[in-house]
Amino acid sequence: MFETIFTFVWGIFAALEFYYMRIPFLCFTFFITQLCKAQQINLDSATVTKNIPTNTVNAQKSKFKVKGLIIPVTLVAYGLIAQGNNGLAKLDNSTRNSIVSNHPDYKTKIDNFLQFSPALAVYGLNFIGVKGKNNFRDRTIIYAISTIISTAIVKPIKHISNVPRPNGSGYNSFPSGHTTTAFAAAEFLRKEYKEVSVWYGVAGYVAAAATGALRVYKNRHWVSDVVAGAGFGILSTKLAYWIYAPIKRKIFKDKTVNAMMMPYYQSGSGGISIVYNFRK
Repeated sequence: MFETIFTFVWGIFAALEFYYMRIPFLCFTFFITQLCKAQQINLDSATVTKNIPTNTVNAQKSKFKVKGLIIPVTLVAYGLIAQGNNGLAKLDNSTRNSIVSNHPDYKTKIDNFLQFSPALAVYGLNFIGVKGKNNFRDRTIIYAISTIISTAIVKPIKHISNVPRPNGSGYNSFPSGHTTTAFAAAEFLRKEYKEVSVWYGVAGYVAAAATGALRVYKNRHWVSDVVAGAGFGILSTKLAYWIYAPIKRKIFKDKTVNAMMMPYYQSGSGGISIVYNFRK
């Protein structure tokens, strides 16, 4: 019983806020290059490089905050250390043995759907009129980047680590893919709605923690798999927001169109004339 409670507590802890790093490294390089270029701000055809408070704020928002890495990196470190630490390995085994002895035939498919629920909530909330941080295009690209990063990190580690699943169904247990997806989605929901209400993020992380707990409860993963998966998921989404900031500035520049429409009629013919001024 203690081991089961411990598993769930670890999931809740993860809710509160690389071996295969090619894609993140390339994205990092791209970001640094674009950040240097972004220091010059064009405003009405004049170049302004300083003393612009608004743009200074925007630049600060695009910076990656190192302190935000503490919790996810700690979670990943725990999972990695557990692979070679006898004490943490015993915790994995005792938790698994306790669950199997008490609920040997426990089965559910809820976790297969629950892992996506925080991300679906972002679009659902927008659909009913509760606006988040980004528009449809931006949030969709961000979530896609997060998915690419998490897949690029987790999939190779699963095959290379060769950790057996508790139920003996394979050798790709570490880290938990379901948990990674769930926590990436939970951080996505938190980032989009943290300025609206903190409870949206809390709900997302509760769903993610429940997903991780179910993976252990179904005897599909060890505790260390779930803890590391939570860390990888949070990291993936944090990186996605960081990476997308310069991409948006470079590709999707803000554009303004001032237009005036006037009907006309002359010599038996008519129509509408449009005069517009297009500015980036």
